[in-house]
Amino acid sequence: MGLSRKEQVFMALLGASGVAGLTALILLLVEAASVLLPADLKFGIVFDAGSSHTSLFLYQWPADKENGTGVVSQALACQVEGPGISSYASDPAQAGESLQGCLEEALVLIPEAQRRKTPTFLGATAGMRLLRQKNSSQARDIFAAVTQVLGRSPVDFWGAELLAGQDEGAFGWITVNYGLGMLVKYSFTGEWIRPPEETLVGALDMGGASTQITFVPGGPILDKSTQADFRLYGSDYSVYTHSYLCFGRDQMLSRLLIGLVQGQEDCAFDGVYQPPVRGQFYAFSNFYYTFHFLNLTSGQPLSTANATIWEFCQRSWKLVEASYPGQDRWLRDYCASGLYILTLLRDGYGFSEETWPTIQFRKQADGIDIGWTLGYMLNLTRMIPAEAPAQWRAQSHSIWVATVVFLVLTLVTVLGAAVVQLFWVQD
Repeated sequence: MGLSRKEQVFMALLGASGVAGLTALILLLVEAASVLLPADLKFGIVFDAGSSHTSLFLYQWPADKENGTGVVSQALACQVEGPGISSYASDPAQAGESLQGCLEEALVLIPEAQRRKTPTFLGATAGMRLLRQKNSSQARDIFAAVTQVLGRSPVDFWGAELLAGQDEGAFGWITVNYGLGMLVKYSFTGEWIRPPEETLVGALDMGGASTQITFVPGGPILDKSTQADFRLYGSDYSVYTHSYLCFGRDQMLSRLLIGLVQGQEDCAFDGVYQPPVRGQFYAFSNFYYTFHFLNLTSGQPLSTANATIWEFCQRSWKLVEASYPGQDRWLRDYCASGLYILTLLRDGYGFSEETWPTIQFRKQADGIDIGWTLGYMLNLTRMIPAEAPAQWRAQSHSIWVATVVFLVLTLVTVLGAAVVQLFWVQD
């Protein structure tokens, strides 16, 4: 006697489920490819404690690094409320407390498990250098207050220190060239490459209390005290750098107002060794802010810059106020700072009518805020051990899709067989 219709369907479904299940099993046993999972992110925090204000920068980079150096990106820039920490000489505790707001903003962006491994550093520049010269005990009290606040935060606090002027200039140079892709660049072939050294640009920085010039000279650096050396992405660099304390924007204006520009020799400019300027330059910080206000950031020649600044300075104060409403805070300073920058670049650093067009006045380099902090963080990543990406065994996409399809067919046919067995009424 032959099988009934119900039994035939039941056996067919069972057979189909067996074939589908066996096919799925074979596909699962196909050799999987070895793939690298994306590397974990590492984070770092740097406080730039300048003479007029303090800023926090949060950086991140893949843990596997590139040739010993992290490929760093900026995740947050936060300006601390209030003046620079050197202004809290009479109330050092407030210098530390002023940092809390920006630090809390940064911690929100860092996974909790990563916070204790996040290096955090505060670098104080010319404002604190001047305070230490005037009153070293007040400077120590401010650093102690800052250390107390950051030391009890859930981060890996590396210290609060006075940043040497040479380091400020060199790290700023690193930031500019990294942002422009001059130190390392991702090629169209999917590889990290080092651009030619001829493309490196110089850096011109001006804060409130000091100004820095840094560039690769055309020959040997004769005064080794002006030389900075470092290694990034497997390459060695040697630059000329010098910082002029007391020649920042605010210090210059203060001395100008009290008539001491000619009479004070403890902030001398003449006699400092400098090779001839060479290559392209990025001028940032107060260089940029002043020339941006004067509409001189579009590559105008030196003669145009000179004429524009003198024309602005010759206007009546009433006309200036009427022309720039709502800018009372800095408006009175733009004439003096414009003339000072013109004199500094031309007569101090030696830019001529021919080399003036090599200067670009910029606030950012490819979307990155220019300053010393990113350069510091890039250099710091060399001291943080790299972590290799985790390996994972994975099927190709087509095999994975086929496996899923046959597993689904197996499940459907098994369920179909169960339905036939339970609910098909025998004729």
